[in-house]
Amino acid sequence: QVQLVESGGGSVQAGGSLRLSCVVSGNTLVRNCMAWFRQVSGESREGVAAIHLGGSGTYYATSVRGRFTISQDNAKNTLYLQMDNLKTEDTATYYCAADLVCASGGWYLADEYNYWGQGTQVTVSS
Repeated sequence: QVQLVESGGGSVQAGGSLRLSCVVSGNTLVRNCMAWFRQVSGESREGVAAIHLGGSGTYYATSVRGRFTISQDNAKNTLYLQMDNLKTEDTATYYCAADLVCASGGWYLADEYNYWGQGTQVTVSS
């Protein structure tokens, strides 16, 4: 059984920073392929960033490249998303996702991940 638990969300003014964390428990092999998604109510889930174990690759949505950084601490079974220079359009619920096999179709496709956290809210005000 795999459990992903996110934390670190909150409210911040535009230009500020937050760091999200996602702790993996159970079958930690799912650390192989991990990603962050976000979703605004009424819209589809959007891929934000992904990382493949062993540094084989990190991937970012164009909208966050240069502002967000995804990383892993394998000793702590934790995935991070450092978010800097936040914008109001970054407001969303952020989800951690994982799977044993990295996406062949695209890291940004929600259907490629079988394991999800419960989400953490990020609100950026102007």
